[in-house]
Amino acid sequence: MLTVQDLVKVYPGPVAALRGVSLEIGDGMFGLLGPNGAGKTTLMKIVAGVLEATAGSVDLDGHDVLDHPDYVWERLGYLPQEFGFYPHLSGREMLEHLLRLKGVVAPEGMRSLCDALLEEVNLLEEGSRKVKSYSGGMRQRLGIAQALAGDPRLIIVDEPTAGLDPEERNRFYRLLARLAENRIVLLSTHIVEDVSVLCPRFAIIHQGRLVEETTPAEARAAVAGLVFEGRVEPERVDALERGGQVVRSVVSEGRHHVRLYVPNGRPPEGFESAEPTLEDAYLVTIRRASGRLAVEDPEGVGVPVTPA
Repeated sequence: MLTVQDLVKVYPGPVAALRGVSLEIGDGMFGLLGPNGAGKTTLMKIVAGVLEATAGSVDLDGHDVLDHPDYVWERLGYLPQEFGFYPHLSGREMLEHLLRLKGVVAPEGMRSLCDALLEEVNLLEEGSRKVKSYSGGMRQRLGIAQALAGDPRLIIVDEPTAGLDPEERNRFYRLLARLAENRIVLLSTHIVEDVSVLCPRFAIIHQGRLVEETTPAEARAAVAGLVFEGRVEPERVDALERGGQVVRSVVSEGRHHVRLYVPNGRPPEGFESAEPTLEDAYLVTIRRASGRLAVEDPEGVGVPVTPA
């Protein structure tokens, strides 16, 4: 069990990156979802024992991480958001270098261990290729390979799918899901799909605060019947924005498609009920927390809707 209690981090300035975050995380995949700059990476670094907290506590299986970071270091696999590789090395050489830096012991030989880890992430056949020839997804899998060394109790992955194409992302999803079967995997992301696919439970963090801890199903259910969609003229989108109802607005085939969150369930004329998505639920939570979404239905918006 990973327990985070009343965690606070204030940088010089002062800048409050974390404002009293508390979480209890058991085995399996747990997501930290929030916009860039929400405090997710700061939380990850404190849990990993590489950044001091201003206040609060972090325990891993009953052991104090803040006072004794060496306990978590011995049981941690960490894939940071920015991971530097030497492009002239092969994948196998790079992995061996990283394992030696980590002080990993290989009773059956480092080559044997590297090959086993490369096979685990489906990179064994590409192990002799130069890292500079790897795709983004292959580099992320190489990063996961070094994180797996030593069979860690806790794995932390920070924005692992950013910049991956759909095929690489799906391959990475399968790998992460497999890793979470017998350990704690903490996934930090701003991509809603990552959480929807991988995480039975997740927390939404905004401006250093924990604003929601829930499941994908519970989050969608919370906005069921309150999300509506319609097509409106471009000049009318601003009126809806000012009314504080817009969840998201996209342009498709030259037409503005607007999704609204309407607390009383009575949308403007022409809008129809829409099946809520996790992205809807997330955006409603974030916009409500930032004061950009109406908590009560505004009156008199009167926005003409383009006929379907």
